Amino acid sequence: MPLIATLLGYLIGSISFAVVVSRLMGLEDPRAYGSGNPGATNVLRSGNKTAALLTLLLDALKGFVPVWAVVAFGGPHGLDAGAAAMVGVAAFLGHLWPVFFGFKGGKGVATGAGVLMGLNPILGMAALLSWAIVAYFSRYSSLAAIVAAVFAPFYQWLIWGFGPATCACAVIAVLLVWRHRANIRKLLDGTESKLGQKAAPPPQPDER
Repeated sequence: MPLIATLLGYLIGSISFAVVVSRLMGLEDPRAYGSGNPGATNVLRSGNKTAALLTLLLDALKGFVPVWAVVAFGGPHGLDAGAAAMVGVAAFLGHLWPVFFGFKGGKGVATGAGVLMGLNPILGMAALLSWAIVAYFSRYSSLAAIVAAVFAPFYQWLIWGFGPATCACAVIAVLLVWRHRANIRKLLDGTESKLGQKAAPPPQPDER
């Protein structure tokens, strides 16, 4: 049962809502402009705030719902906290490498936040608050995401102790930082795009 739940988590995570929402709303494919990343921040660069908000919510839900389902209903089926952590990581991996979209996905910020909310709502809120504070003062979504992701496993460990959720947070943090390596270079060079900035020309393939 844990393996089936993990597979389902991955398949749900593999739904690229940035692409789906953009197609349904008649917008350009988000992989063809700005950062080339199929995520809410890049969809915002299209100038359509509604599409960006829908992408953000749906990407977060696809991380939250599978984990919440395991936590709420998994007990009688042998799904414990470890299974919830596995399902959360699987959903996150699905967003990064979606089987339905040629294994070319986003950077996982919203989906990672959804997973944290499912594992521990208070931890999820703390991570979102960390993101909001850094984003407000810096205007860099990437920097805010990196800081929030790195802090999350430490919040979980220091407040609630070490366990499966801590491990899941650590895996998500490492992968999220790795997916933002191009953004880190741009931050250091002073060329990173700020929140709400209009779309730039398509990036080179190695920056996608």
